[in-house]
Amino acid sequence: MPTRSRFSLDIPQVVHGVQYDYKRLYYSNPDAALKVPVTLMAGYGIIEQGAMLAKNLSAAGKAGLLLPYNPTLFTGAEDHPGRAYLVANTGTTDKFVYVTQDDSYKFNVGDDLIINDNTTAKENRGAIVSIDRTSEQHRALITFTVAIGGVAYTTARKAYVCVEAGVEANNYSDCVGVLEKSVDCGTGINSAGAVATLILGNVVLYEGTLALLDAAAKVDISATSFGQYMYIR
Repeated sequence: MPTRSRFSLDIPQVVHGVQYDYKRLYYSNPDAALKVPVTLMAGYGIIEQGAMLAKNLSAAGKAGLLLPYNPTLFTGAEDHPGRAYLVANTGTTDKFVYVTQDDSYKFNVGDDLIINDNTTAKENRGAIVSIDRTSEQHRALITFTVAIGGVAYTTARKAYVCVEAGVEANNYSDCVGVLEKSVDCGTGINSAGAVATLILGNVVLYEGTLALLDAAAKVDISATSFGQYMYIR
């Protein structure tokens, strides 16, 4: 099972972690659920069982592969594995952003890039042209097609970039289903993606075991809450 630490340590110690699949996801019969095999994009680390997923809707790049759904919450403290937070402010008309080296592996040349912060209107900046991971060791440079539209995006406003995976009105991220089992997509240079199973419907799940869930995701997948349960039609 995926765990938070995948490497042995070189001094005697105890690493406390959790087994990601040590929870009950299904209330209804799992065999009755509608499920399909899917492939997740590389670079997103361990994605928990019960996580909401979205689909890469870029015109090129890794179009069609799945990635973590991006909820609409925006405090900077929430867990959003689908986002890559900027490590430097942008200019008002830049065609590039800086992210961490590890986060740069969430993206591919050809993926359509979304930029957003908690104040400035989100923008689709078109396809990624290049990703430079060699010029600097502490950050990577992502260059895209369309210049930023006149307002700077700042780290103080928790600016981030992500792959286009939905419509503009929904933060460019539409939920398509629920991840059945925890998978490790890798991080940084060791990223390789993952094969997984996506739950589509005809199922009742324990809502408390779901991750990256918000009201918009429920609408996307026609889900209804009932006490501690969530029913997907």
